[in-house]
Amino acid sequence: MNYKWNYEAPTPTEAAAQAALAREVGIHPALGKLLFDRGITTAQQARHFFRPQLTELHDPFTMNDMQVAVDRLNLAMGRKERIMVYGDYDVDGCTAVALVYKFLQQFYSNIDFYIPDRYEEGYGISKKGIDFAAQTGVGLIIVLDCGIKAVEEIAYAKSLGIDFIICDHHVPDEVLPCAVAILNPKRLDNHYPDVNLSGCGVGFKFMQAFAASNGIEFNKLTSLLDLCSVSIASDIVPIMGENRILAYHGLRCLNANPSIGLQAIIEVCGLADRELTMNDIIFKIGPRINASGRMQNGKEAVELLVEKDYQMALERAGKINLYNEARKDLDKQMTEEAVEQVKDLPGLDQRRSIVIYNKAWHKGVIGIVASRLTEQYYRPAVVLTLSDGMATGSARSVSGFDVYKAVQSCEDLLENFGGHTYAAGLTLPVEHIDEFTQRFEQYVADHILDEQTEASLDIDAILDFKDITFRFYQQLRKFAPFGPSNLKPIFCTKRVYDYGTSKVVGRGQEHIKLELVDNKSNNVMNGIAFGQSSQARYIKTKRAFDICYTIEENTHKRGEVQLQIDDIRPCNE
Repeated sequence: MNYKWNYEAPTPTEAAAQAALAREVGIHPALGKLLFDRGITTAQQARHFFRPQLTELHDPFTMNDMQVAVDRLNLAMGRKERIMVYGDYDVDGCTAVALVYKFLQQFYSNIDFYIPDRYEEGYGISKKGIDFAAQTGVGLIIVLDCGIKAVEEIAYAKSLGIDFIICDHHVPDEVLPCAVAILNPKRLDNHYPDVNLSGCGVGFKFMQAFAASNGIEFNKLTSLLDLCSVSIASDIVPIMGENRILAYHGLRCLNANPSIGLQAIIEVCGLADRELTMNDIIFKIGPRINASGRMQNGKEAVELLVEKDYQMALERAGKINLYNEARKDLDKQMTEEAVEQVKDLPGLDQRRSIVIYNKAWHKGVIGIVASRLTEQYYRPAVVLTLSDGMATGSARSVSGFDVYKAVQSCEDLLENFGGHTYAAGLTLPVEHIDEFTQRFEQYVADHILDEQTEASLDIDAILDFKDITFRFYQQLRKFAPFGPSNLKPIFCTKRVYDYGTSKVVGRGQEHIKLELVDNKSNNVMNGIAFGQSSQARYIKTKRAFDICYTIEENTHKRGEVQLQIDDIRPCNE
């Protein structure tokens, strides 16, 4: 892939301020620039950023309807009503349900959970789920990571005498459901300071408020933070503000004392005995939890997450791992078919978006395929399949473009839709696909910026090899956890050379294992460039080249660093 390299050097005044902050905080000057880039300009702010404290979490009662929600939950418990915890079948929904269910179960026994079947019931609150609740005597449903658009469904539940508390983070419509309480920081009348919570995050705030109102110590909640970190990483929400606090402490919990269910997943993933990062969640843990809802039923994932017996948890994790293997095979096949279909689209080079449809595709994997297409073609993508006589699909976006608004611009063609900036789901009659494709393309063309359709690397700082020490890496680690709004920094070093020992590696000889030097030190720097073997011939000519990379710990040599090289560019001699 041909990346555009973006780098904006600080002015002399900015560089001086950044260096002064770095000295005060005790970090390398280049990292002072990283703090400024994140809006952190004082030593005090830096200390808060590097050591997020749970005491800095916002008062949950500043969220609209929180007191009403707590009062209704307390009333349900006082009346000994049956309570159902209901959630979406993806990672965010399953972790949210597990968190609320596990916490409340400590204090109340007349409680159950419900995850709708992706294929029989579809996304969100279903009539089938409500009927089941009515049949089993449920008086209160706490719904997590969905429900904000379920106006008709919740009206139906109300007619059956069932109350709802909605805990959601998706963008609401102007008309809200007739729930007893709606906890959603994206409400138009919202007063809550942080709008970027995950669905599990909203569930956590509800439990925080419930605990406070009942004199339950906050530390009873902290063991559940591992679930928050899994949801935050998997749902790709900004990792700043409150999400940073929850992710930071959630990762610590995940590494030090994970719940039995997550411990089993970690074992099955082959991640035991190593420090887990947000990337491990995104690429290993999250997909396995998701696979349950994609291939079978998300309820199995929740059963694993709330499991108390480790042997049983291992059995459940093994089963979910098999689902994930099946998902990967299906994902590969569908992506190949999708790419072939995209290649045949008329005027592909001029298109700013991709919309494709195949009635035979598996509903549970279309979101992954849409993500693959955005990565390959660097434009918003919608992948549709047939379900219950309707076209149903997933939309994914590129950096900085709001795909939810693009889908919303076509709402008169849609039966249903929902989501947020980078991901959305939609349902529409098959006969509307062509018009949707045209209008979606027009909206994207009118609103997307040229730079959003280019593969680019935003360089945070220019380094020499002498700067890259293990001490530098340890300072860099303080910026973790990384994710949206706090991306892992990308560095650039100019005019580097092959030490003479670089070589092509991998089953298909597609990667390069590099040993590099520059002209400013005697340091020999190890690196790996995945999928860039086409550059090997130039590298072996002993001519200079520039590199963009992230800095990682060498997993084979503890205490040493290596470069994960994103791009290689021959120098203009």
